[in-house]
Amino acid sequence: MSVVKSDLIKQLADAYPGFIRSDLTRLVDILLFEIGGSLKRNESVEFRGAFSLRPRLQKARFSRNPRTNEKVSTPEKRTILYRSSQEWTKKLNEK
Repeated sequence: MSVVKSDLIKQLADAYPGFIRSDLTRLVDILLFEIGGSLKRNESVEFRGAFSLRPRLQKARFSRNPRTNEKVSTPEKRTILYRSSQEWTKKLNEK
């Protein structure tokens, strides 16, 4: 299940009726911008009790094209390692 930003803002607006929707939208935008900036700077992001995100560098390697068995050079690239906390994993597996 994926979460769309507009659905997230709607859930926040329902949970916190005292906040203006435009303020919540701005808050979510700032939060996502800061997460992206931290990952670009090779910094890890941690939401205690929920999950953590860590940037990883995959080394360059030789891959194989499954259709032709031809060796293909894959350049190094950055990926994100997602790790769920034990508390969150337990809550997700209860349902």
